[in-house]
Amino acid sequence: MPVEQRSHDTNNGSLPYLFSPVSDNAKQPAPLVIFLHGGRDRGTDLNVLLKWGLPRFVDLSDSLPYVFAAPQIPAEQTWADRADDVLTLLDELIVSQPVDPARVILAGFSLGSAGIWHIAALHPDRFAGLVAVSGRVPKTLAESELAALKNIPVQIFQGGQDKNLPIEDTEIFVERLRNVGGKVDLTVLPEGDHFIADEVYGNPKLQQWLISQNRREISVVA
Repeated sequence: MPVEQRSHDTNNGSLPYLFSPVSDNAKQPAPLVIFLHGGRDRGTDLNVLLKWGLPRFVDLSDSLPYVFAAPQIPAEQTWADRADDVLTLLDELIVSQPVDPARVILAGFSLGSAGIWHIAALHPDRFAGLVAVSGRVPKTLAESELAALKNIPVQIFQGGQDKNLPIEDTEIFVERLRNVGGKVDLTVLPEGDHFIADEVYGNPKLQQWLISQNRREISVVA
């Protein structure tokens, strides 16, 4: 389903974003997937996001069982700079779309993965799942913030040949998260480099996972 180009007004200026509604035959509130792009896709042209990864997958799909949004930040900014704006966009979509607030997934690639750790650690009650692809974990993430993530199911994907991110660093983080009770799956693509987003986000198993997470179930388990 071709995506729309929209803009969200914030106190920090406009936040342009790609948007795709849930399929027309959806009868119940749907999951929401918010995607945070990597560093090289920053700027003012939303078409850049459509060249690959999850935005490209959504744009080329006939219909999907979730609402999708992918904001874009300017070249000089990081996702930590616009964390509050991502949350207000989330709130706007919950009000304006048939979105189930208990089924919000935050996904990211590279710089965007660093963003999802930052945002989710500060607001763990807002998300039913996290997907981090080729992403470094912020070194500023304290143990208390890490522990806040323990009830959120996490999927981490990394290429075995990623020159930008040592696999050892990712494995250490996964162990830390599991030690505080985190539910995390690490998938390593042995021949993959840093740019594995097309292969990861187009995987049917991950697409099914995106719509299977529910924060209500997390609360019951906790």
